Amino acid sequence: MEKVPMTSDGLAALENEFRRLKFEERPAIIRAIAAAREHGDLSENAEYHAARERQSFVEGRITELEGVISCADVIDVAKITGDTIRFGATVMVADEDTDEEITYQIVGTYEADIEKGLLSVTSPLARALIGKTVGDSVDVTTPRGSKSYEVCDVTFK
Repeated sequence: MEKVPMTSDGLAALENEFRRLKFEERPAIIRAIAAAREHGDLSENAEYHAARERQSFVEGRITELEGVISCADVIDVAKITGDTIRFGATVMVADEDTDEEITYQIVGTYEADIEKGLLSVTSPLARALIGKTVGDSVDVTTPRGSKSYEVCDVTFK
């Protein structure tokens, strides 16, 4: 597997999720399966089937997280300087149609959360912004159509 770029905050969040799933969720599911087995006939036991389905999801997520964490390439954003947008940059852009200003941090795929302002480095907007500086304009094709943004500020924190 290739190296997976991410911030230290992103790695910490994935490690926390991994620990929660492995040491809290997994044992709770095992207990739920054992309790459901005590109710008798498993073929018609909805609790048993729900617990097994949850177990399957959790085990898959644990395996995925193990792989991602082992391939993590942590980039220390605090050590990056400059005015050119790249991975880890916190960027304020203005929608050229509405003048609405939005701030995003460009982060790895596994830590992206648009509602928290964490924009995946593989997203169309992030790909358009990489290499730009304050004052540059970018055109981005989104599912809602073409949008134009102006870069207002670039920082690394």
